[in-house]
Amino acid sequence: MTTARLRATVASLLSAIAFGFSGLPAKVAYDAGFTPLQVTAVRIVLTAIVLLAFAAPFTGLPKLASWRLVLGYAVLGVIGSPLLYFVAVSRIPVGVAMVLEFLAPVLVALWIRFVRRTRLPASMWLGTVLALVGLAMIAQLFDAVSFDLVGTLAGLGAAVGTAAYYLLGEHAAKDGDPMALTIGGMVVGAVLISIVSPPWALPWHAMTTPTALGPVWLGLVLLALVSTAFAYVAGILALRHLPSAAASVLGLVEPLVATLAAWLILDQVLTVVQIVGAAVLLAGAAIVQVAAGRRIEPDTPPTL
Repeated sequence: MTTARLRATVASLLSAIAFGFSGLPAKVAYDAGFTPLQVTAVRIVLTAIVLLAFAAPFTGLPKLASWRLVLGYAVLGVIGSPLLYFVAVSRIPVGVAMVLEFLAPVLVALWIRFVRRTRLPASMWLGTVLALVGLAMIAQLFDAVSFDLVGTLAGLGAAVGTAAYYLLGEHAAKDGDPMALTIGGMVVGAVLISIVSPPWALPWHAMTTPTALGPVWLGLVLLALVSTAFAYVAGILALRHLPSAAASVLGLVEPLVATLAAWLILDQVLTVVQIVGAAVLLAGAAIVQVAAGRRIEPDTPPTL
C-alpha cells in the first residue's frame, strides 16, 4: 500500500467515524423537540457557513460549468441520503433502515461493473458481502420482522444517495476540485433545505435545553463541525487516492461506531452477535482494501 493510499484509507476511516458519532447529538436534539428535517437543516446550513468562511477563501467555489455535478451532489449526497434515512427510521426498525442505507457499497460496485464496465476482483465482492453480513449482525436485522413499503423505499433511496456521494465525490476528486464540490454542494443543499425547513420555524426555545452532551445548541454545533464538515471534507479528499468501491465499504464502519458510541455513552448493551458482527464487518472491509490495491483494468474507457 502506497503512502498516498494509506493516508486516504485513514482519512476515509476518520470520515466514517465522524459520521458515526452524528447520531448522539441528533438524538438529544430530537428529544428536545427538533424534528429530523430540522436537525438536517441546521446541520447543513451551519456546515455551509463554516465551509464558506474558512475553506472557500482558500479553495474557491465550483465553476458554473459543473453545476449539474454540484446539484446532484447536493440533492443526493448532502440532503437525500440523511433525510431519507430519517424517514426510514420513522417507519421501520433502525436496524433494517441501517442495513438498507448501507447497501450503498453494492450499488457502487454494480455501477462500476455495469456502467463503467470495469471488472472488480472476486475478493472485493466477497469482502463487500462479508461487511454487509457483519452490518446485519450489528444492526440485529434478524430480530426485525415488521415491513413498511414507504420506509423500505426510503431506506433504499438513502442507499442511492449514499452511493451517489461516493461516486460523484470520486468523479470530482479525479477530474475536478473535490473541496469546491463539497462547498458548493453544502451551499446549494443549505438553500434547498431552508425552503422546506426555514430557520424561523426552528424551536429556538429548545436550544438551551440541557442534555448529556451539554445544551442542545452545542450538540448541533458539534454535529455540524465534526460529523458533517470534517466528515464530508475528509471523505471526499480520501477519494483522490481511494476507489469509491473501497471507500464505500469503509463507510460501513459508521454504523459500527454509532453502535459503540451508544454502548459507551448511552449505556446500551452490546450482544455477542453484535460483537461477532463487528469482527466480520472489519474482516470484510480489510479484504476489500487488499483487493482495491490491485490494478483493475476497465473493459472500455471509464465514465462516471
